[in-house]
Amino acid sequence: MTQIFAYIPYKNGAAEDIALEFPSAAKKIDESASLTAVVTGSGADLDKVVEDMTGIYSEVIKVDNADLAYPNADVVRKALANIIPLDAIFLTAHDTFGMDLAPGLSVKMDSSYAADVVDFEGIDGTTLKAVRQELGGAVSTHMTIDIASGAVMTVRPGSFAPVEGGSAGGSVTDKSGDAGDLSAKRKFLEIVEAEVGDVDITKSDVLVSIGRGIEDEDNIEVAQELAEAMKAVVSCSRPIVDAKWLEKSRQVGTSGQTVKPKVYMAMGISGSFQHLGGVKGNPFIVAVNKNPKAPIFQVADVGVVEDILDFMPELTEAINDL
Repeated sequence: MTQIFAYIPYKNGAAEDIALEFPSAAKKIDESASLTAVVTGSGADLDKVVEDMTGIYSEVIKVDNADLAYPNADVVRKALANIIPLDAIFLTAHDTFGMDLAPGLSVKMDSSYAADVVDFEGIDGTTLKAVRQELGGAVSTHMTIDIASGAVMTVRPGSFAPVEGGSAGGSVTDKSGDAGDLSAKRKFLEIVEAEVGDVDITKSDVLVSIGRGIEDEDNIEVAQELAEAMKAVVSCSRPIVDAKWLEKSRQVGTSGQTVKPKVYMAMGISGSFQHLGGVKGNPFIVAVNKNPKAPIFQVADVGVVEDILDFMPELTEAINDL
């Protein structure tokens, strides 16, 4: 039987959304596989996440150590190398932490490595078929991964359907004593919170988010008018911040803010994984882009192939006429 282990990221005692996606990913790998959640950390936050995961996973491994209180990849990697079987498949999120953790862990486990996987096509003998995207999502690459000696893979958040948590019932195995020596060259110093500007986009239920398609700083007013009509807030992708058209506090993405709106209007945004990595909570996504092959259309609930500078004023007028 295929053994699959999923590393559960969390913050302030709440698991990240991808914790609900790993079970779906595991089923795509092998319908009959055993799936185990792995939660590391220390204190009350760790205990809460472990308890929450028992409602989703049949088995949860808990690793409690003061050195794991902050997710330092050097330290976590050491602990996991002593806990995860060498022939197992290990999944972690394709985020900044996962990208730091996974390559070195695959070296320690002498196993195959695959990054930013968006789909699995099952196992054939000792070969796992997987899909990842290249060129900003314009091309899908179908890979074959040798899993005879296990595999470590990062999974792109939002690529698999989330499952619903049930009543607690999974077993908890405490392997804190098996973590071994957790000394590391890197040392955690402090958490620097992202700056909060005049508007906190993380609190908004509706976001009108603009990307390169806005073309010029003066056109941001068009997006602002739409946001006002929708009682929404304007947010943006990284190029807008790099151009200094909007402040950093309005940036959505892995290098910006993480948002959980009910509705996300992606206006002229291509849809890179770095941007979508900041959009959580399974919102209703409306994407408008001139490029019909833009990756954003793969995750959008509604897609419109149109110039946003033509689309936004018409939508604003239609809303105001209601």
